[in-house]
Amino acid sequence: MSYSRTSEPIRFERDCEVVLVPQGDRVTMPAGTAGYITQALGGSFTVFVEGNLVRVAGQDADAIGKEPVDPPELPPEATDEDVERLVWLQLRTCFDPEIPVNIVDLGLIYECELGRTESGERRVDVRMTLTAPGCGMGEILVDDVRSKLELIPTVAEADVELVFDPPWNQTMMSEAARLETGML
Repeated sequence: MSYSRTSEPIRFERDCEVVLVPQGDRVTMPAGTAGYITQALGGSFTVFVEGNLVRVAGQDADAIGKEPVDPPELPPEATDEDVERLVWLQLRTCFDPEIPVNIVDLGLIYECELGRTESGERRVDVRMTLTAPGCGMGEILVDDVRSKLELIPTVAEADVELVFDPPWNQTMMSEAARLETGML
């Protein structure tokens, strides 16, 4: 079974679309289904249900009796540096559903640049990878990154590109991530 911070029992209080881990398939979990939270990091939840792991998105936290995470905030006169700092904080709220380490510390973010659209609005461009090219959760993680960056006030769009060159390897992880996963 996956890493567990809580192993907290839950029951789905309403029908809820979830994502099967690691396949990445979307299914609907019916109200009344029981399970256990195995990971609750970054606002989303990994739940062990009927022999499977499923990911419950943060906006559906109420379906398992949890509160959604508050959106990020910026001061009214935020500078590009303030926005860039918040971009990196948001990226650190993105987690692989099976690994209790954020994607920044895993070394999955190859490039992150703050720029402007043609109309002058803020834009974030990210190049990222996965720990394994065949991971079924790739598009789910890309969508998670994009949606969390677009929650940042003043960011009009986020373009997230999934790349596999160079291939990811364990040396790209931060020391803290290697300690957390036992890969030191």
